[in-house]
Amino acid sequence: MASKLESPVQTQMAVSAFNSISNGQYHGNRILKPVRTRRVFVQTETGCVLGLELDRNDNAHSVKRRMQIALNVPTDESSLTFGDLTLNNDLSAIRNDSPLLLTRNAMHRSSSTPCLSPAWKNLQPRDGSGLVEILGCSTHSSGTTELVKDIMDAIKNGVDPIPISSGLGGAYFFRNIKGENVAIVKPTDEEPFAPNNPKGFVGKALGQPGLKRSVRVGETGFREVAAYLLDYDHFANVPPTVLVKVTHSIFNVNDGVNRNKLQDKKVVSKIASLQQFIPHDFDAGDHGTSSFRVDAIHRIGILDIRIFNTDRHAGNLLVRKLGGVGGFSQFELIPIDHGLCLPESLEDPYFEWIHWPQASIPFSEDELEYIKNINPMRDSDMLRAELPMIREACLRVLVLCSIFLKEAAAFGLCLAEIGEMMSREFHALEEEPSELELVCIEAKELVMEINMPFFEADERDDEFQFDIDCKEAEVNFTPNTTRDLPAKAFIRHWSETMNNLNFLAEVDEDIEASEIQLDEGPVRARNAGSHEEDWFHTASRLSLSLKRINDSGPKGFHYHGQKPERTHTMDYSSRMRSANEQLLTSTSFVKFADMNEEEWNLFIVKFKKLLCPAFANRRSRTIGERQRLGTSCQF
Repeated sequence: MASKLESPVQTQMAVSAFNSISNGQYHGNRILKPVRTRRVFVQTETGCVLGLELDRNDNAHSVKRRMQIALNVPTDESSLTFGDLTLNNDLSAIRNDSPLLLTRNAMHRSSSTPCLSPAWKNLQPRDGSGLVEILGCSTHSSGTTELVKDIMDAIKNGVDPIPISSGLGGAYFFRNIKGENVAIVKPTDEEPFAPNNPKGFVGKALGQPGLKRSVRVGETGFREVAAYLLDYDHFANVPPTVLVKVTHSIFNVNDGVNRNKLQDKKVVSKIASLQQFIPHDFDAGDHGTSSFRVDAIHRIGILDIRIFNTDRHAGNLLVRKLGGVGGFSQFELIPIDHGLCLPESLEDPYFEWIHWPQASIPFSEDELEYIKNINPMRDSDMLRAELPMIREACLRVLVLCSIFLKEAAAFGLCLAEIGEMMSREFHALEEEPSELELVCIEAKELVMEINMPFFEADERDDEFQFDIDCKEAEVNFTPNTTRDLPAKAFIRHWSETMNNLNFLAEVDEDIEASEIQLDEGPVRARNAGSHEEDWFHTASRLSLSLKRINDSGPKGFHYHGQKPERTHTMDYSSRMRSANEQLLTSTSFVKFADMNEEEWNLFIVKFKKLLCPAFANRRSRTIGERQRLGTSCQF
């Protein structure tokens, strides 16, 4: 543990000395001509943020050393990360105003003591930045520049932000000089389960699995920005959103050991999302949905499909009255809260509009043209440029869902049908893969068969070992019949069959792991024919995944597809529970991060080829359901 500095003044001097050296080449008493510098904002696992000036001589070690001196945090056995990238000596990939994360390596973490805890009781050292600064030099942030200026003018004139009581995470209304709410700021270290969450939902370090296991703690902020950037031409009406570094005393800081709120408020800097506040009358949950325009629902649904939104409920659709004719009001919908979009792997999304009648109306020609012009590769390149910290797995989910949307719309499916194909169902208290996930599983199996014709379970793999011996069970495989089964019936058929087989499954459950390893390669059944073998190894793995649904998450907390509660009235002390006890259970049937570039490209080819049969199956089922409904309603 680093020794404590004697005073905040000494800390200020240390930061000043390091920054002065980094602005030029220091030789004895002379500072030579300054070289080109870049400014970065380094955040510790517990949320403390410091801005640093880097020159071409800086590396990860020098950055960690400066963090150690300035903030009194231990940096031994720590890593400096930038999205998927772990930084070592070369910092050339880091652009100006990039946010970096300083994390303690997993083997050196303590479950009882938070990692990298700075001396919060001391004033946080100033880094020379303004009260509110937009991170990055995006051309898309021009609309929020004036907004940031208004906020800073208000703060300088004594108009402080106001904490927002609703929701699971910390959020604040920032105001203009008139006292009007103009922006909502959500610090990344105050998200649910983050170290400085003000509402008792703590227990995770930044970078660990969060409220959704495929969305890490501290990474919802840039997802909010991504949703805005992907909303081309303000198609879905997402309010302008940027990533900022903001400094104020209003923010919450918990005691590092007891996780209690510090009573003495100090000025601290935080990385946060800043979204323009849109005045509204109510949210969609407070009004009947039948009065909403069809095109408004379609546009929001199109965005939700593209970004695989796992949290679209009526509470995050704001409604603003626009007036009307003849006593009928017109309404504008404003979608907000996109922090749980673009997960690192597919899980169960939540699209409340699936059940709204507007979602069953076919797309208009303008909407079909918009969908046709979506370019997922261009979108990925744009996000890499604007949000370089975004993980590659998130971009692959974006590409996959965009392709799925484009192909489904071209086939003639409506918004509700597309959303239903992406959503999971529950049968006998077991969660089943969605139709989209089934297509992904089959496409991935085809890629594996090309790259690895034969796979044997590795005895050294401690996470996933099992053996199946078909000699001990008489199973009648009929591939043609099985292939004709509907997708969901196919899974139920194999789940029932596999319950009668004698097989062993040894699973090392790690409650901190964000995903279950289900794609280790095709497992071959011995003494089976070629066709039976192909279907057997796919079904056996799916059956095992179904069996593990209720065991994958923490005990005592089960999630069955309902939307999470948005407000909590429990007192603070009653909510001080372990984050693992509060996590929503979820299973990843298929993931994409483990594929190299060649495998990913091949996967997309196979995925596209499998879509038309899946769409045809969905259409036939929809027609059958409508026919049965029509017959039952005859009088």
